[in-house]
Amino acid sequence: MLSTGLPQGAVPKLERPGPLRDRVYEALLELITTRALQPGQHLVESELAGHLGVSRQPVREALQRLNTEGWVDLRPAQGAFVHEPTEEEADQLLTVRTLLEAEAARLAAANAGSAGISVLQELCAEGEKAVAADDVDGAVTMNARFHTKIMELAGNAVLAELAAQVDRRVRWYYTPIARQRGQQSWTEHRELIAAISDRDEQRATQLMREHTEHTRRSYHDRAKS
Repeated sequence: MLSTGLPQGAVPKLERPGPLRDRVYEALLELITTRALQPGQHLVESELAGHLGVSRQPVREALQRLNTEGWVDLRPAQGAFVHEPTEEEADQLLTVRTLLEAEAARLAAANAGSAGISVLQELCAEGEKAVAADDVDGAVTMNARFHTKIMELAGNAVLAELAAQVDRRVRWYYTPIARQRGQQSWTEHRELIAAISDRDEQRATQLMREHTEHTRRSYHDRAKS
């Protein structure tokens, strides 16, 4: 393992063709959002290039883009570091998430059919299996898919586009508390499915607000501990 601290098998293979800088950007962003690269970790261009099997130039370009988007901090005379989110940043992001997802839950309750509800139930079952197996990565992935499916069932393309913009940051914040939220998160998901199935827009909205607020509170509690 190099000093970059990446576990064996963590680095995604870059697919070609396509602009290499974009492929490197996606690979690094995935490593950051899954926390294979931890907040505050020093990112050495030469080591990342070696991991990814590319030259330093596309790595440098990707780091500059990640810096612009707030994922990486470029410090003069020190180099690149994974951004360490502040409490205020997390609070603002998770508050926006609540607004978007509460409306998505309401629309899903109004629009979802039996096929969509069945998919939610399947995703929930997979998430519960991941929790039971203490598979944090699996639980995080299923959680993201569950919320994405609700957004899809809402049927509002603009809302879905806005949600997609914050999705990766939500995963970034959720990953370190996934084990702490555990089965309770999926119990809340089950209640959401029931409200959507009953076409109870008001209850679906309220349950989603409470669900996302629990996640926000858990993140802050962890940061204080």
